[in-house]
Amino acid sequence: MDKSPQDGPAIIVEDLVKTYGKQRALDGLSFTGEQGQVLGVLGPNGAGKTTAVRILSTLLSADSGRASVCGVDVAKHPQRVRKLIGLTGQYAAVDEFLTGWENLEMMGRLFRMPAKAARARADELLERFELVDAGKRAVKTYSGGMRRRLDIAASLVARPQVMFLDEPTTGLDPHSRIEMWKVISELVADGTTMLLTTQYLEEADQLANQIIVIDHGRLIASGTATELKASVGGERLEVVVGGAAEVQAARGALHHITGEEPIVDEEAASLRVPVRGGATILPAVIRALDDAEVTLKDLAITRPTLDDVFLTLTGHAAEADSTSDASEGAQQ
Repeated sequence: MDKSPQDGPAIIVEDLVKTYGKQRALDGLSFTGEQGQVLGVLGPNGAGKTTAVRILSTLLSADSGRASVCGVDVAKHPQRVRKLIGLTGQYAAVDEFLTGWENLEMMGRLFRMPAKAARARADELLERFELVDAGKRAVKTYSGGMRRRLDIAASLVARPQVMFLDEPTTGLDPHSRIEMWKVISELVADGTTMLLTTQYLEEADQLANQIIVIDHGRLIASGTATELKASVGGERLEVVVGGAAEVQAARGALHHITGEEPIVDEEAASLRVPVRGGATILPAVIRALDDAEVTLKDLAITRPTLDDVFLTLTGHAAEADSTSDASEGAQQ
């Protein structure tokens, strides 16, 4: 495996532009990812996250700008970059008719490893990812979590210095997602640099040393999770009312008390609004809601989360949007 030719960031992106017809998927995007850390990439669906990953992994060419991995320019030396990286996309890219072991051994051979070395590496990765018992079974019998572990194992066959994980826990149940977090943390502890795109804000909060937020192909914020949370202010008041019919009355009452515009979820009959003074504001809120004849079902003061950051910066929620996903994927 190539060694990094220079010190400094493992990933450098400078003024990347990528267009599809009249639409700009990337519009002057710039960021860096430090060696041996996890860089979390957040943004609404269609924001350009997958486009950036595909350019960095040499699957797509930028219209302009520059990107490098471990000091190697991805446009000028794509073959060298491919020896430095591993890539796991949103869906497991393994052959379901082969066994887990056969998938890993085949990947080793594709990297031109000697047969003995490819077999040894397959055995090693099955053990590391706790797939030994399933290693001789066809992948079509695997659970979703097992397939994702095998997919990441396959991307590690050539011992990459940098891993690109494009929404690696999409579609997994909570238990499998936590298992994947453990795998990612162990890889970073071993010195692997990770770029992680995710729709799960808790995932970025748990794993990322640094987070960037992109929207419409541009960087709009960067920092640690703590820094980003601090950037959207102090505490939040969360209110759940008796039903959707009462939401607008509650919205008016909260706006009158706080001077802020609440974020409303009509389906859940809930509202969230920034507050000052913490719990001292609660009596006034209760009186205002009572005066507005709103049924109060729940009331809480919370600290800002990455969800608050996401909503404040992008104006969008982070839930999956299959239409936008399909659009971005089709463009590429």
